[in-house]
Amino acid sequence: MADYMNIAVIGSGYWGNNLVRVFWELNALHTVCDVDQQKLGILQKKYSGIQTTTSLNDVLEDETIEAFVIATPAATHYQMVKQGLKAGKHIFVEKPLALTVTEGSELVKVSKENQRILMVGHILQYHNALIKLKELIDNGELGKVQYLYSNRLNIGKIRAEENILWSFAPHDISAVLMLLEEFPESVCATGGSYLQKGIVDVTLTTMDFPSGVKAHIFVSWLHPFKEQKLVLVGDTKMAVFNDVSEEKLLLYPHKIEWMQRTPVARKADAEIVNISMEEPLKVECKHFLECIIKGRVPKTDGLEGLRVLEILQKSQDSLNNGGYKIELTGGQRPDKKGNQRRTDGMDYMVHESSYIDDEVEIGERTKIWHFCNVLKGSRIGKNCSIGQNVFIGANVRIGNGCKIQNNVSVFEGVTLEDEVFCGPSMVFTNVFNPRSAIPRMEEIRPTLVKKGATIGANATIVCGHTIGEYAFIGAGTVVTKDLPDYALVVGNPASIIGWICQCGEKLNWDGQGVGTCRRCEKIYEKIDESCIRKR
Repeated sequence: MADYMNIAVIGSGYWGNNLVRVFWELNALHTVCDVDQQKLGILQKKYSGIQTTTSLNDVLEDETIEAFVIATPAATHYQMVKQGLKAGKHIFVEKPLALTVTEGSELVKVSKENQRILMVGHILQYHNALIKLKELIDNGELGKVQYLYSNRLNIGKIRAEENILWSFAPHDISAVLMLLEEFPESVCATGGSYLQKGIVDVTLTTMDFPSGVKAHIFVSWLHPFKEQKLVLVGDTKMAVFNDVSEEKLLLYPHKIEWMQRTPVARKADAEIVNISMEEPLKVECKHFLECIIKGRVPKTDGLEGLRVLEILQKSQDSLNNGGYKIELTGGQRPDKKGNQRRTDGMDYMVHESSYIDDEVEIGERTKIWHFCNVLKGSRIGKNCSIGQNVFIGANVRIGNGCKIQNNVSVFEGVTLEDEVFCGPSMVFTNVFNPRSAIPRMEEIRPTLVKKGATIGANATIVCGHTIGEYAFIGAGTVVTKDLPDYALVVGNPASIIGWICQCGEKLNWDGQGVGTCRRCEKIYEKIDESCIRKR
């Protein structure tokens, strides 16, 4: 490549080190940026003539650097890409583009506004075997594609900053989209955490496509040996891409014959597809440089990265909800009952009789039913159910999994954390001493309802107080003071009559200050007469 290309590599860890090597071999490496000075010293000795720095600002401010490559943890991608684009640099970022569709969409927009190239590191699209497989599909060699699956398994590097889905699956998702040239209608994912709590080690993601093709991606870092294999089943031939084998691409002209109304497999020997191999990473890096020099759009540009990101985000949502199937249709369309349903990066339902202001955020799978009104600046989380005739004031914050029953007004100043239940016709206030003739909106007293709390029908919460986690407020109760976690309260004014488990059962206490739930068997202990905690 041309001597005048000046590329900086940000991050010189396991994969970043490979990028440093390749860009140096392409005579384009100018600077390596890493917080580890010892690594930088080793690289300076190994690659003569390069500059090093521990400061990203040095790279951003250096006008001789035309582009930089980001090989840092995924959580840093959004901010670094945004800073780089705004500084006028072309950007090549390793997968994933960002951690949310919202962030990814913003990066695509910033790239366009600043007329800079944004490329995402989906390396399989630069693998000659995958490129050849795509040619065979397009030429009809395999017949009609029916099914596709990909395994990416290893006992290798186990990460703490991201789970296996986000670490391994982006490459395979990108490859599937390239081969099929269509976007899935739905996705679901299941998996398990075995080594570190909350970090999934194994996932199986299934995608259904409009053409009828089904694909699944199995990824794991708890596998006895390395396997990177993609199998594509056509009605004429089957293809196997095996990245850990010397024979990268094989075709199997198996046939299914019907004998006495029974399908019988007629197996055939594999056909080796000859491929001229070049290191995929080098092909990818060359492509980035050529796009800069010639002003081309990368094969894996920001929009392609955004499509992969949407599938990742929806797969994670499915994983978090026990394999819940999620639609991925894009755009806005009515559902079967005529309600408007957003699916462009979000997925929620609003009944046509309800009115939602601009500048309102609504989470995935939230349902807002008849005759509701949500004012600007409010945020409603995921998986919420907002019943009939509910009013949500300006700048209200509602967490994930909340249920607000019919005829409730959640006024400005009220915050509901996750999984709060508001019973029918219960009341929040937000001004302590209201007068019709005297404006007092600047005297709003905030009310906080903490995670898991339940407020019964027709209860009243006087403003300026905090309802503790999993507290249970009986029907018709009037709350005029703060309530502790797990308190069971009734009356006017509210008084504590007992303590309640997270699952909603009243706790049974022994003489030693230990309470047990008869339903889920969780154990609690009294700190004093006005406070308990879960063991």
